[in-house]
Amino acid sequence: PQSPRAFEPAYIEHGKMVRFGGVPMPEETVEDPTLKHNFKGHKGVVHACAFKPNLKQLVTASEDHSLMIWSPGVPNARAYKFSGHTDAVTAVAYSPDGTTIASGSRDRSIRMWTPSIVGLYEPKALKSAHGGCIRSVSFSRDGTLLVSAADDKTVKIWGAPEGKFLHTLSGHINWVRCAEFNHDNGLIVSASDDKTARLWDVRGQRCAFIYDDFKAPVRCAKFHPDGAAIATAGDDRTVQVWDIRSQKLVQHYHAAHGDRVNSLSFHPSGDFLLSTSDDGTVKVWDLREGQLFYTLNGHDGPSTCAEFSPDGSFFASGGADQSVMVWKTNFDVVLKKHAGATDVKLPAPFTAEAPILKDDVRAAPVMSTERAMEGLKAGSTPPLKENKNKEPVKTPVKKPAAAGGDGAIPEALAQTLGHIVGQLDVLTKSIGLIEERLSAILVSA
Repeated sequence: PQSPRAFEPAYIEHGKMVRFGGVPMPEETVEDPTLKHNFKGHKGVVHACAFKPNLKQLVTASEDHSLMIWSPGVPNARAYKFSGHTDAVTAVAYSPDGTTIASGSRDRSIRMWTPSIVGLYEPKALKSAHGGCIRSVSFSRDGTLLVSAADDKTVKIWGAPEGKFLHTLSGHINWVRCAEFNHDNGLIVSASDDKTARLWDVRGQRCAFIYDDFKAPVRCAKFHPDGAAIATAGDDRTVQVWDIRSQKLVQHYHAAHGDRVNSLSFHPSGDFLLSTSDDGTVKVWDLREGQLFYTLNGHDGPSTCAEFSPDGSFFASGGADQSVMVWKTNFDVVLKKHAGATDVKLPAPFTAEAPILKDDVRAAPVMSTERAMEGLKAGSTPPLKENKNKEPVKTPVKKPAAAGGDGAIPEALAQTLGHIVGQLDVLTKSIGLIEERLSAILVSA
C-alpha cells in the first residue's frame, strides 16, 4: 500500500503566501480573506455557528445557554438573542430551506426553532433526546432528516421538522463528537472520543466501516461535497482526508495545528477545508495543491468553530473569546485556476453534473451512496467488528486452502504474500515516522 502524502505547509511572510522551501506563490493567486464583521454579544464560549442558506443571517450557539441570530449583510443590524435551553448550547444547524433551526445542548435536549419577524417560535422541544450532552446536530440535504450525536455514545436519526424519533445507531464506546449525512442521506459519518470515525449505512441501520488508525480522540468528521471522501481531525493535531471507496488515507497534514483541532468545514467547491483549533488559529487548506493556504489569527484564545457559507463566498468563526467573526473568502482567482487544473491530489471527480456556484466556478460533482459503498462490499476491505471487551479489532481473514478447489492459493504463496504485506506495513510506518521527524525539524527551524 502507498503511504499517505505528507505536504509541506505554507505560511505568511511579509504579507505574502510562501510555500515549498520559501518559494512565493504567484501574485495573482494571493487574495487575502477579509474580516467583514466582528460580532460581540455572547457571554460565553461560542460553540457552533451556521449560515442561513440565503446568506442573510448567521446563527450561533454559546455556553451562555443562548442562540443569537446576526445579519452580516445589513449594516448596524440588531442581533437577536433567544433562550430556552437550560444549559450550554453546544450545537446548531439551519435546515436547507432556511425555515428551521435545530439546536442541541448540554441539557440533553434538541429544540426545533422557526425564525419569524418577531423572533424564534419553538414548535418542538425534544427534552430527553439523548442521555448526555448533545455535541452535534445536522440536517440532511433535503431537510427531511436530522442526525444528532451525544455523550451517551449514540448517533440518533430524527424526522424533520417534526422531531419524530426514527433510529439509534450504536457502536461507539465513548462520547460521539459529531455526525452528518452525505448528500443523498444514504451514509452518516461520525467521530468519537473512542479514537475512531465510523461510516453508517442509514438504510441498513448498521456500521459499514470503522476508521481506527487514530492515536487520540477524533473530534470532527465531515463529508467532502462530492461524497467520495471524508475529512477527520482531533486531539492528535492532524487533519486527514480519506477515500471512502478504498478506505485509504489520501492526504495527511502532520502537525496541522499547535493544539487539538476542534472543527472542520468544506468549501462547497470541495477545494478548500477550514479547521479551527485550541491554538487560536483558523486555517484554510488548499486540497487541490495539498497544503496550507492561509493561517488566520483573529480570536483571543481557542477558535472553537468555523463554517463556510452555502455559496462559499464567506465563512464564519467563533471562539472562546465570545466573539463571532465573518470573513470574505476572496477565493475566486484560485477557484478559477483549479477549474482548469489536471494535477489533482484528491480522489478523481465523478460524472454527476455539478451546480455552478458563481462565475463559472462549479461545486464539487457528487457520487451516489451506492457507488461509495462499492468499496465496502464483499471482496473489499471488510469493516471492523468489536469483540466482547469492546476493543475494535479487524475481522479475521480465513486461511486459504492448501491445494485444490476453485480459487485456492498454495500455502507457500500465501505465506510469501503475507510476508510482503508485513514488510510493506513496516515500510509505511517508517515513512510516517520520518515525516513526523521532518515536520518537527521544520517547526523548530
